[in-house]
Amino acid sequence: MIGIECRALTKKFMKGETTITPLDSLDLVIEPGSFLALMGPSGSGKTTLLNLIAGIDRPTSGELLVDGLDIAHLSRSRLARWRAEKVGYIFQLYHLVPVLTAYENVELPLLIHPLSRKERHARVQRALELAGIADRHDHYPRQLSGGQEQRVAIARAIVADPPLLLADEPTGDLDRESSTAILKLLRKLSEDLGKTLLVVTHDIATTDYAQATLHLEKGRLVTEPGEEQRHA
Repeated sequence: MIGIECRALTKKFMKGETTITPLDSLDLVIEPGSFLALMGPSGSGKTTLLNLIAGIDRPTSGELLVDGLDIAHLSRSRLARWRAEKVGYIFQLYHLVPVLTAYENVELPLLIHPLSRKERHARVQRALELAGIADRHDHYPRQLSGGQEQRVAIARAIVADPPLLLADEPTGDLDRESSTAILKLLRKLSEDLGKTLLVVTHDIATTDYAQATLHLEKGRLVTEPGEEQRHA
């Protein structure tokens, strides 16, 4: 299991002559193995925080410790290796490769690992089974429903067995029945496999499955929606 600690985490960028601050001196501790929902209005910094934790982007200042390692100061090559080993990312719009089958999409992250074909097959099969989509392994994305595509995306995120799962609006494009199935699956991954899971969402139903809900507004954690307050 893996824990996260943000200390005065700040992200700024320029838009023309204006400084935009998606995250403003954020302090946050995420305990190993927890399943947290992250909510807030558009532009509140939710996806920015997710991308920083994933190592996709770097903070302007502050510390970002993942399992005790300050990933903000890793070299580009070491960060890429760390991300491949530690992080599974689940997107709202799946990002599946349309010309590859479900099996081949799930296998993709393993191609950079030193595994035999037999080892890759065993991992892909297990990930598809955990995601409940093994019976569609030979289907292409166009032959799958939205909920099935998201299950393939989740299988791809967990196939390398990363301890940290990050999801950006994983139910945002799904109907209620499919959303409920995906949320149950995410909770199972957290409870049964000990994954640390952070889900960015606008879907209030997510709070019924997460252990706790965090609220972001204007780059800061608040105790209640609409109430800006630094979180220490």
